[in-house]
Formats: sequence, structure tokens, C-alpha cells
Amino acid sequence: MKRITITRFILAHVSAVALVAASSAWADTLAQWTFENSGPSIAGTSTTFGPIAPEVGSGNAYGVHASASTVWSSPVGNGSPESFSANNWSVNDYFEFTIPSTVGYKDVSISYDQIGSATGPRDFSFTYSTDGSIFITVGSYQLTSGVSWSGTIGGRPDQLSFLNISALDNWNGTIYFRVVDDSTTSINGGTVAAGGTGRIDNFTVTATMIPEPSALALVGLGVAGLVAFRRRNG
Repeated sequence: MKRITITRFILAHVSAVALVAASSAWADTLAQWTFENSGPSIAGTSTTFGPIAPEVGSGNAYGVHASASTVWSSPVGNGSPESFSANNWSVNDYFEFTIPSTVGYKDVSISYDQIGSATGPRDFSFTYSTDGSIFITVGSYQLTSGVSWSGTIGGRPDQLSFLNISALDNWNGTIYFRVVDDSTTSINGGTVAAGGTGRIDNFTVTATMIPEPSALALVGLGVAGLVAFRRRNG
């Protein structure tokens, strides 16, 4: 009877350890924009567009351009009816996404799909900020010609991801993410044209939950129980 009781104790704490480990490794979606809800209302000509609420979670999305002639629209996305698109791109124009905080989370990761027309912008940077003023560049990249989301687009759909941005762990405040046009070079290697478009879709922010101190204490208790059991029955 004593052995059964000890075994049950150990099994219970091994299960607890497994649950805590699984919860800390599993990524939660903090926000996701697919533009399926907002797509029909993305229309008009202006320097800025937004805010656009996410389909999952909370936050806002915007488009910001220098040209007042910029046309905002929601053409076909990557495997979906809607995306977020604009023309009249200039250097430093951008798509922006914000979330209210990452309190209780770590390992913040970003993924999104991006494409452009043949005369749309090719060179981009992905940046973030915790104050809306000073932005840190995480990575720069180029969109390339090839297979498209639809017959009228000349750029290859690129799936971008930026993983485990540790500076954003457990941040108590708004976080800003920007996809920024870096140059006047177009996807076809020429110069970006006024009618050249750039689209973004499926912008997703994920993170892993930080275990509560009580959960970590439970892990410690489980490990201690295992050690004691092995010493008694070694």
C-alpha cells in the first residue's frame, strides 16, 4: 500500500511537471490580422488608413504613406478573399501593427505574408518600438518576382517570420511593429511606379506564457519527490 501511495504521488507530480513544461512551450496567438472582417471597408484615397482591428486578439493596424494619392484596398490575400494593399509607395512608407502589451508572455514572434506588383516596392525592413518613436530593425529583405496570389500581381508571395524577440518579453505597454519600404527599387528591378502595389496578409503575433511562480514551485516539488523516491528505492 505504501508503494502504491508513493507511486501515485510521483505520477501526480510528473504529470504536473509535464503540464507546466507544455504550457510554457506552447505559443499563444496574441493578435492576428487576416483582413477578412475589415476587408470590405478598406477603401479610399489618403495618406493614412486605419485603425483596423484584428480578427484574433486586440490591437490596431494602419497604413501610412507620404502621398495623399495613395489608394487603399483589400484585394485577394494569400489563400483568402482579403488582404491589405496600397499603391503610391515612397521610401519610409509603412504598414503598422500595434498590440497593447505582452504582460505574462515571452518569446514574442511575428509572421506574415507579403507580396507586390512587378512595379511595387521590393526592399523592406521589419522594425519594432516600445514608445512609437524609436524603432529597432529586426531584419531587412527583398520581395522577388514569380508565382503570385492572383493573375494581376507580379511578385512572389513571401512568408516572413521573426522569432523570439526577447526585448519584448513581459512588456507592459503598447508595442509597435512596422513593415517599412526601404528603397525606390521595384520588384522587377526597375523603379517603383505610382501604380505599383504592395500587399500584406495574415499578420500574426504569438508568444509563450511565462509560468506562474506557484507552477514553478510545483515543478520543484515534483522533482524533489522523484529524487526522494529514487533514494528510497534505489
